[in-house]
Amino acid sequence: MLFHVEMTVKLPPDMPPEQAADIKAKEKAYSQELQRQGKWRHLWRIAGSYANVSIFDVTGNAELQDLISGLPLFPYMDIQVKPLCRHPSSIHEDDS
Repeated sequence: MLFHVEMTVKLPPDMPPEQAADIKAKEKAYSQELQRQGKWRHLWRIAGSYANVSIFDVTGNAELQDLISGLPLFPYMDIQVKPLCRHPSSIHEDDS
C-alpha cells in the first residue's frame, strides 16, 4: 500500500547543536535503511524549508505508523499522511 507523507521538522531553537547533529545522523541512517528495504520508495526535500515529501510502500496503516514513529526526528515533526491508490490511466505497473 502506498502512502504520500509530508514531514515538516521543527527542532526546538534551544536544542544544543551536538544533540541536533546526533539526531540528524540517526535519522539519516534509519531513513536510508528503509529506502534500501524498499519501504521508503521516494524522498524529496521541499525547497526552502526543513520538510520533505515521501512515498512509503508498506503493508498498511499499522506498518506505516511503526516506521514513522521510529524516526528519531518524529517528536519534532508535523506529519500529514494520505493513502494512495493506482490511477486507472497510469501506464506504470509498479505504482500500486
